[in-house]
Amino acid sequence: MTDPPRTSGRGTERNPENRYERIHVEPDTATDDGIGPAPSTVFYRDSSKTVLAENESPDVGFRFSLNPYRGCEHGCIYCYARPTHEYLSFSAGLDFERRIMVKTDVAERLRETLCSPKWEPQTIALSGNTDCYQPAERRLRLTRACLEVFHELRNPVGVVTKSALVTRDVDLLGDLAADGAAHVFVSVTTLDVDLARQMEPRAATPERRLDAIATLSTAKIPVGVMVAPVIPGLNDSEIPAILARAAQAGARSAAWVLLRLPRPVDALFADWLSQRFPERRTRVLGRIRQCRDGRLSDAQFGRRMRGEGTYAEHIGALFRAAARRHHLERSLPPLDASKFRRPPKRGEQLRLIW
Repeated sequence: MTDPPRTSGRGTERNPENRYERIHVEPDTATDDGIGPAPSTVFYRDSSKTVLAENESPDVGFRFSLNPYRGCEHGCIYCYARPTHEYLSFSAGLDFERRIMVKTDVAERLRETLCSPKWEPQTIALSGNTDCYQPAERRLRLTRACLEVFHELRNPVGVVTKSALVTRDVDLLGDLAADGAAHVFVSVTTLDVDLARQMEPRAATPERRLDAIATLSTAKIPVGVMVAPVIPGLNDSEIPAILARAAQAGARSAAWVLLRLPRPVDALFADWLSQRFPERRTRVLGRIRQCRDGRLSDAQFGRRMRGEGTYAEHIGALFRAAARRHHLERSLPPLDASKFRRPPKRGEQLRLIW
């Protein structure tokens, strides 16, 4: 087996055509101005007036999600959120990793939403699309600012991330968790450092994610491990080992999601396999099709997260057995919105003083 080529720090160097745009620009030569094999990241101000996205899928357990960033510098080649960048007139390829939309006033908009009399206290997911702890968060601290709002108002929040940066906020998350208003799922896709570097080039290493689980658990924050995505023929055999290590670190629950390849992620992923793991390409794509009724993707509710067929059933059985063995088959405790407190209006505060 030949060694995979060294990664440039990006999940892909390709920028496929945007399906919704009539014009596509293809550079003649690679340069160092942000359109070359090692392009810089560009941040754009996102002036969205609303910050909560409402979910209509029965496959996920939340109604509202909050995404401080659009696009993600982690560069995970498999990311199902890549196509959403096409709505911004960008590409789902390299643009998704290097053209990041930043909601600079996300905490202010969140506070306005939660303070509105129309808001019914309930769990909000951080994030439902792109990682709220991606590299820019270390400097911009937008997720931290949102957690401060959740903390002030005691609104429950569920975090999903593959970044060890989540441990920076154990003070806020821990205090919320004491009221039953916070939990975290840490995504661990593989224990193979080389595979992780190729597949998730700017995300935390597997060991750092396991360390994050341990830190969260020590801080008494309910924490689970999310094995997502499970890629048939590539990382599915690692499920028992991942769950064993996560349980040892302090995880209390485990979940999994089968790889989803909406267009054009299907082509990007197939191209990535050809470049990084050519000897596995036929087997991986073949097994994905076994789980997707002959296709690479299936958007049907009820099937898209787990797949169907013999091989998908084998993955599910393997996961359930490993989860039972390590006592991870239970769900995390339900989040509690009963302690939500909307601050009084200014006039009400003055009446209380007098």
